[in-house]
Amino acid sequence: MTKLSEGAIEALINGTGGNDLVLQLMNIRRLEGGSGVVRWRVMMSDGRHSLSSFMLSTQLNYMAEENQLVPNSVCVLKRHVTNIVKEGRRVVVILEMDVIQSAEDVGGRIGDPTPYTEGAAKGPQPVQNPEPRQPLQTQNRNEAPPTVQRGFNKDFGKKGPSAMPGTPGGGSKVVPIASLNPYQSKWTIRARVTNKSSIRTWSNSRGDGKLFSMEIVDESGEIRATGFNQEVDKFFSLIETGKVYYISKCTLKMANKQYTTVKNDYEMTLNGESTIIPCEDTSDVPMMQYDFVSIDQLDSREKDSIIDVIGVCKNVQEAMRFTTKANKEVTKRTLDLMDMSGKVVNVTLWGETAETFDGSGQPILAIKGAKLSDYGGRSLSASFSSTLMVNPDIPEAYKLRGWYDKEGHAMEGQSVSEARGGGGGGNTNWKTISETKTEQLGHGDKADYFTCVATVVYLRKEYCLYQACPSQDCNKKVVDQHNGTYRCEKCDKEFPNFKYRIILSANIADYGDNQWVTCFQESAEAILGQNTAYLGQLKDSNEAAYDEIFQQANFNKFIFRNRVKLETYNDESRIKVTVMEVKPIDHKDYCKRLIMNIRSLASK
Repeated sequence: MTKLSEGAIEALINGTGGNDLVLQLMNIRRLEGGSGVVRWRVMMSDGRHSLSSFMLSTQLNYMAEENQLVPNSVCVLKRHVTNIVKEGRRVVVILEMDVIQSAEDVGGRIGDPTPYTEGAAKGPQPVQNPEPRQPLQTQNRNEAPPTVQRGFNKDFGKKGPSAMPGTPGGGSKVVPIASLNPYQSKWTIRARVTNKSSIRTWSNSRGDGKLFSMEIVDESGEIRATGFNQEVDKFFSLIETGKVYYISKCTLKMANKQYTTVKNDYEMTLNGESTIIPCEDTSDVPMMQYDFVSIDQLDSREKDSIIDVIGVCKNVQEAMRFTTKANKEVTKRTLDLMDMSGKVVNVTLWGETAETFDGSGQPILAIKGAKLSDYGGRSLSASFSSTLMVNPDIPEAYKLRGWYDKEGHAMEGQSVSEARGGGGGGNTNWKTISETKTEQLGHGDKADYFTCVATVVYLRKEYCLYQACPSQDCNKKVVDQHNGTYRCEKCDKEFPNFKYRIILSANIADYGDNQWVTCFQESAEAILGQNTAYLGQLKDSNEAAYDEIFQQANFNKFIFRNRVKLETYNDESRIKVTVMEVKPIDHKDYCKRLIMNIRSLASK
């Protein structure tokens, strides 16, 4: 029969219990808070005493949900932390535990344990482990018991001081992030800042304000922290991404999963008593915690899931700037990411990340907190709260680089971002024009997207240019006042000048059919090979040269990425195809795709 670690319960409650303690599970009960967060309360026995003040950390919930933890099974407690909650009650949070003997093998309760009553014993007894251990030191009862026992194992929490006298909050022990909860009174964590947002401002009926947030990580987990107003002034300039800090006296509350991608049930708010102290010894604090999902597993994940992904950046498009309905200018960039599964997924970058990203040399890209969409099959969006690292110093990146350099570079890769009967902005949903009509793309509730190789056969140059508002965020057509000024009804202003904009109607064709499409500014300029301002000058000064540009654009072949949707106007429904992007043909990639199609057809 397995020998339990007698005396372990009392030692754990006193904060002097070590690791690798062998205990028997007596009972387990599910607890669900008002916010829907599930916790599991466990009763354990050391053969002499039993105690119900054990809690599974949330990352171990799966052990209870998969029925790995059942009454009478014997477990080894590998890592834990003892916390003081309200009313001074102590709770042992289990961070790591293994089942070493099933309930069937044990056959029943070991020993005759009695419920442990704090203070009933004379003092902590030496813990009897299967292997000889050093006797535990007796604690002075006049001193407050330490909140947490350092030395969870030989690696966890090493070099972290048991207290930080002389620093704000120095009377508290350094605890792991995984053990934090709103019921603790004093705690300090030592963690690395992996992501820091810019300062954001707001203004509403209650006044103005500003905030910033950061994501921090230690060996046990990660958490998000937010500072407002005075805390922005106090801490923002102090904090640097990648640095390690002692952080204490923050407010903990339930995390709003709508606004964070961090995998923690709680989040921190900086307040007037919070302290953030730089830490010089950073060797044992991880740079980032990832939970990578293979690209070939994206189909099995729920839409809008937040995931971590790593892959090789095979292709990257130019950054695109566009104006949202709220008249805000946004930059985005799309790239193709491939991993060792041989699958490829479209990833969209936004804002400053999209502007500065350099995909040359096919780097390894690790993205933490990407949002999964079914927009175009399966695609990913690296939002403003995501963290992106290029060629990260992690084992997964080195393994992926070795695979890609050896064999992956020769693979075309199979995209998971092709549209499947409904929407999609991916550029890999290749169709012929006749296929789009046969499959009736655009007849659903959402627009469909497709990519084709086609030739420009006719351009309607009449009335394609118009005089628009010169304001940066407005493209509304202006009215010539015939007095040297131009009025914009949208801006409700008059201007001494205007800018030219273009809406070009074109007929494109491939070997099977043709299609009328509408091209706006960027796509029209790509077809004509000239910018709109120059076209406007030619139209006013040299109409023959203006006509020649349109003639020269005919019968050129491009790759068109299109949006197709059935629209109703004046009770008449018709398919409208809008060109989203025009690119020259990369004949090397085009030929590879044709060869793959031939092989696919030949194998049927």
